[in-house]
Amino acid sequence: MSSDRMDYIAPWWTYWLHNFPHINLRFQPIDNSFQPEEENYQQSLIFLGCVAAAGLGLNLLCLAIYLSCLCCCHKEEEEESKKPNSCCVTWSAVTAGLITCIAVGVGFYGNSETNDGVYQLTYSLYNVNHTLGGVDSLVTGTMGSMKSGLHQHLARLDEIFATRGDYVQTLHFMQQMADNVIKQMLGLPDWEEAKVDLASIADQTAKIEYYRWLTYLLILILDLIICLLACLGLAKQSRWLLTTMMVFGVLTLVLSWTSLGADLATAVGTSDFCVSPDKYLMSQTKGIIGADIVHYYLYCNQTLSNPFQQPLTIFQRSLTTMQIQVQGLLQFAVPLFPTAERDLLGIQHLLNSSEASLHQLTALLDCRGLNKDYLDAMVGVCYDGVEGVLYLCLFSTLAACAFTVMLCAIPRAWRQIACRERDYDDIDEEDPFNPRARRIVPQNPNLTNMHSFCSYSSSMGSQNSLHPPAPAVSNAPVSEYMNQTALFGGNPRYENVPLIGRGSPPPSIYSQQYRNRYSPSMRATYLSMTEEQIRHFGNDFQA
Repeated sequence: MSSDRMDYIAPWWTYWLHNFPHINLRFQPIDNSFQPEEENYQQSLIFLGCVAAAGLGLNLLCLAIYLSCLCCCHKEEEEESKKPNSCCVTWSAVTAGLITCIAVGVGFYGNSETNDGVYQLTYSLYNVNHTLGGVDSLVTGTMGSMKSGLHQHLARLDEIFATRGDYVQTLHFMQQMADNVIKQMLGLPDWEEAKVDLASIADQTAKIEYYRWLTYLLILILDLIICLLACLGLAKQSRWLLTTMMVFGVLTLVLSWTSLGADLATAVGTSDFCVSPDKYLMSQTKGIIGADIVHYYLYCNQTLSNPFQQPLTIFQRSLTTMQIQVQGLLQFAVPLFPTAERDLLGIQHLLNSSEASLHQLTALLDCRGLNKDYLDAMVGVCYDGVEGVLYLCLFSTLAACAFTVMLCAIPRAWRQIACRERDYDDIDEEDPFNPRARRIVPQNPNLTNMHSFCSYSSSMGSQNSLHPPAPAVSNAPVSEYMNQTALFGGNPRYENVPLIGRGSPPPSIYSQQYRNRYSPSMRATYLSMTEEQIRHFGNDFQA
């Protein structure tokens, strides 16, 4: 045995998880020893899943309250308040995207580490199963050859050497040695009594691990796709895409909390085993395999003696004695009984093969091989496996946070998109300078007719005279328009009335001419004047 053998030491995170409160569903503290067959211990692991379910409920409740407050607050946002809200939504989306990317990276690493740990466990189980199967095969083969093959050869030689009592006595001695070998083989532990097929356990574990790995891979890809599509919806201001991503975000949030509960229960249960695996294994093999044998393979140090050393030594001595007896008979009996040579050579071949099986059996029963497989399995489960599950817990937590932020940002973005669309359509229909109002007013005869300025024209037709901008819409009769023109002292001229009896430019073009000729203050003053004020203004202007 090697003196520099590495002993198993549980990592610190297993002790940290092992110290988690173990409470059953009746809220009673229980022992944290690994006892998967106990109902209270099973309830303690289920309780951890219930804690994650409570966290999910609290998260959804907070989201519901937030969305309710957001829907109930319908205060109008001014132009100054829109920029900070848009900035808040943008930074929320950026934060959610960054957290999701970090969570996906952590999830990929944790998923790979967990898969490596389980693969190392299954590989060690296959090796142990191969070793135990080899031991059973060698023991069964040796016992079969001693019972059947050797017995047949000795029976024929007994007939051949019937006239020689000394040779017959030698054959009886060899039979006693063969019976002694069989007795020693029966003293070896029968691994089949454990009724545990490690190969089937390894196959089932590998199958479960494959589906677990594939499920987490799909969850990671789904989280990344939802995050990217949500960011695309914010960039494109697509309300249907944001609504769809909000639904998927809620489902992913539920999935994240569910995986967190399952991973937490798995990590705690595995850590309870990793803290003291020897104790659990010895309790499981009690009454099936001797405690000294289990202790020998679990610890495998120089202070422990091989429990199979004595039967293996007796086996070796018996084979050596039998080979000496066969060699003597070949030397002295064959010249007298030539027909005995064939059976003696057969016995010699059988003993040589049994000796080779003995050497293989000695190597397989040594503690170093099985102990190495045991340590590899413990390192795979308790180091890589539990560490990977902890990273998966961190991934689930970060994903839940990221999608919570995203679910808070999407409704605000959806509302801002709706506000922009409403502000774009919210146009004052009574605005005289609105082209849309100019198109609507002629179709509405109930609106008040608007009066236009009339130009003051001199007898010389001065170029500085004001040309009356035609109103955007006017249903006033010609006589009323001419009366208004007379107020300014000018003769009624149809040249100054472009909208009466002559072709006029389109409203949009004329409106542009109107804006170019008169300042905003003049237009505002005119629109605020009543008919009486316009009449006084004309008299003052004539004077």
